[in-house]
Amino acid sequence: MASIGDFDPLNASIPATKVEITVSCRNLLDMDTFSKSDPICVLYTQGISNKEWREFGRTEVIENTLNPEFVRKFILDYFFEERQNLRFDLRMKKPLVGLPGKKCGNIIVKAEEMGNCRESVMMQFCGNKLDKKDFFGKSDPFLVFYRSNEDGTFTTCHKTEVVKNTLNPVWQAFKIPVRALCNGDYDRTIKIECYDWDRDGSHDFIGEFTTSYRELSRGQSQFNVYEVVNPKKKGKKKKYLNSGTVTLLSFLVDIEVTFLDYIKGGPYQMNAYAMAMKAVGEIIQDYDSDKMFPALGFGAKLPPDGRVSHEFALNGNPQNPYCAGIDGVMEAYYQSLKSVCLYGPTNFSPVINHVARYAASVKDGSQYFILLIITDGVISDMAQTKESIVNASCLPMSIIIVGVGPAEFDAMIELDGDEVRISSKGRYAERDIVQFVPFRDYTDRTGNHILSMARLAKDVLAEIPDQFLSYMRIRGIKPSPAPPPYTPPGHPLQTQI
Repeated sequence: MASIGDFDPLNASIPATKVEITVSCRNLLDMDTFSKSDPICVLYTQGISNKEWREFGRTEVIENTLNPEFVRKFILDYFFEERQNLRFDLRMKKPLVGLPGKKCGNIIVKAEEMGNCRESVMMQFCGNKLDKKDFFGKSDPFLVFYRSNEDGTFTTCHKTEVVKNTLNPVWQAFKIPVRALCNGDYDRTIKIECYDWDRDGSHDFIGEFTTSYRELSRGQSQFNVYEVVNPKKKGKKKKYLNSGTVTLLSFLVDIEVTFLDYIKGGPYQMNAYAMAMKAVGEIIQDYDSDKMFPALGFGAKLPPDGRVSHEFALNGNPQNPYCAGIDGVMEAYYQSLKSVCLYGPTNFSPVINHVARYAASVKDGSQYFILLIITDGVISDMAQTKESIVNASCLPMSIIIVGVGPAEFDAMIELDGDEVRISSKGRYAERDIVQFVPFRDYTDRTGNHILSMARLAKDVLAEIPDQFLSYMRIRGIKPSPAPPPYTPPGHPLQTQI
């Protein structure tokens, strides 16, 4: 049986998910003499090993404002298994410390998991008969787009350019990722505000309207002509209708193509996961009579609803996860890469328990189960995994773990139990059933993968015979008599019989 966890076509750790961090500020200290401050936000992340702070990125500069709403986002890889230190605490409002005795304002940080949406949209808008806000001329209008968040608040996701001295502006077309606009939720509210630009940063509010991606996707039509409403004016004036209109002129969707798409399209060289599967599997399969192997994956979101699973069939058929030979396992693995979205946490115990259920039903020695786990070494359910291994140590099964990537494999070495027998809740494993090897130790610098994979298979399988024999001895199971050699009809031996 083969179980492939956290598989990676590029032989590098893939993040479980990404989060988008939005930053805004309130009541910043005014550092300019003749105007307001021109703030910028810089984000620093801390290294895991050396604890050094490094600049991750910075927002745009917003001139003449003490209450900036930064458009530029910080996109971070979020790892469930790691503590990731930033210069601020997520979703907390905290004072800025700068000058003693002075209130320097607040920074507001919001984070939301990014949806797995790769669409971008090109849109263009125009305004008509917008309110005149300037005394000596017409308005200088621009639009601000806000995405609604899961907690009901709004964050800025786009600002158009300013069109000077007109009440009928035509803004330039702009391209924006759909996940930035609505995080892939087509019915999520999108709020759009219209302002008259002022040099000192005190932009005059003209009005606002709301829509959604689904509505915008109808394109240029009567459905996408929006009344720009100023709530204060509407509350004061009974005959107030609107402060002008904004019309969607064009809407064009594009799918973002990534480097991974080209890799998935193949053909491409086998990665570490595939090489380990093939090297070990080709040896193991010779000891299986029907050569049908159930192949499982863990740590991924599955289509179509995106549910997280730690025990799913690589071939997409949970009722029959069996693959024909190692070539069938490889094919299912590659197909699975195209359909699932890798996701944390990484739990080992579900697949160990899966195999243990089969092994528990056949204790007479007629079958012996080998679970091959290929992983990047990160494990989120260490306590449960230890318990699963202790429980499985009395069953006819062995577990092979191949660690790929640059991670430290301390947890895997502990599971191996060669030096200290693994235990859980005061119970020790009846016997050693786990063998761990790091794949990087078998990378041949000369490029001779055939030789290096042969060495990997040899070391991986080295403990299997002893583990098999230990089970049989403990259970007192004797080998069945060898069947008599086959002799064809008419053979002299057959005639004598």
